[in-house]
Amino acid sequence: MALVNPLSPDHDLETKELAEFFNETLGFCPNSVLTMQHRPSISKAFINLNVAVMANEGKVTSALKRMIAWVSSNATGCRYCQAHAIRAAERYGAEQEQLDNIWEYRTHSAFSDAERAALDFALAASQVPNTVNSDIKKELHKYWDNGEIVEMMGVISLFGYLNRWNDSMGTHIEDGAVESAEKYLGEVGWEKGKHDGSRY
Repeated sequence: MALVNPLSPDHDLETKELAEFFNETLGFCPNSVLTMQHRPSISKAFINLNVAVMANEGKVTSALKRMIAWVSSNATGCRYCQAHAIRAAERYGAEQEQLDNIWEYRTHSAFSDAERAALDFALAASQVPNTVNSDIKKELHKYWDNGEIVEMMGVISLFGYLNRWNDSMGTHIEDGAVESAEKYLGEVGWEKGKHDGSRY
């Protein structure tokens, strides 16, 4: 069971209204958000930040943002967020070949050099200690402008919060997220881990 159980979607009506955003991105309201409702100011602030971070104002597509989220979550080991990110990438039109080979983004032909630069940035920025360096900067600026890099960093930082939240809380993972994770990540060892609802 989770460290703190989620509350009903009807617990806070303002959160419920804002959480409609997740019906598009995931097809359901995440248990993480339902747990944040124990302090509705946190759930509402989180959703508003999520909406702002995932808005597209440059060339960083919705699908790439979700793949950045996946690489970031993979670096930190949060299986809950890995599943959510790959599901959202699927729903936002990531190419099938990319979804099938996300683990191989550095070498697989389905990924462009610009996407590799973005995903390398996500990996370096998510590691502890942080490994963003002049080479990462040089590659990023070949393909992306300052605003687009800020959008990417927003995704990485948002998922840094989520990775800590969900791994510490042992958030119970939803069936839809499990379905996507098993489809795209199961062959390379993804499993529910502490998020199966019975580890705590």
